[in-house]
Amino acid sequence: MSVVLGYDESPGAERALHVALEVATAFGEPLVLVYGANAPGATGEEYRAHREAVRQAGRNALARAVTAADEAGVPSTVEIVDDRPAQALLAAADRHRARVIIVGSWGDSPMRGALLGSTPHKLLHLSPIPVLCVPTEALH
Repeated sequence: MSVVLGYDESPGAERALHVALEVATAFGEPLVLVYGANAPGATGEEYRAHREAVRQAGRNALARAVTAADEAGVPSTVEIVDDRPAQALLAAADRHRARVIIVGSWGDSPMRGALLGSTPHKLLHLSPIPVLCVPTEALH
């Protein structure tokens, strides 16, 4: 089993990383760091250039998360998936027999998430396993 984390260097993802490391440590599970790298458009040279730029951003983001995992003593795996974030996380969770999917939130209202289709909102409705959505800032 594993703990799957959607990570993109956003403030919500940073907090989610810390929570994911705590969960992975508590359960003695490896951490699977996932970056959904779906580039807009469908074909042509622009698409290929944009796709590579998005994938490079993912590699840079995940490198920081791997360092944090290493420092915490949590084994990690990195996946940059050419799909939308929710679909990338669901597929990774299935491949790695995940115990939980962890994502950060941007602090959008529930209505905005429902209308615009936020990744946490999609996961809460589509995931067959538990989803832990970490708020951007600590609640007091």
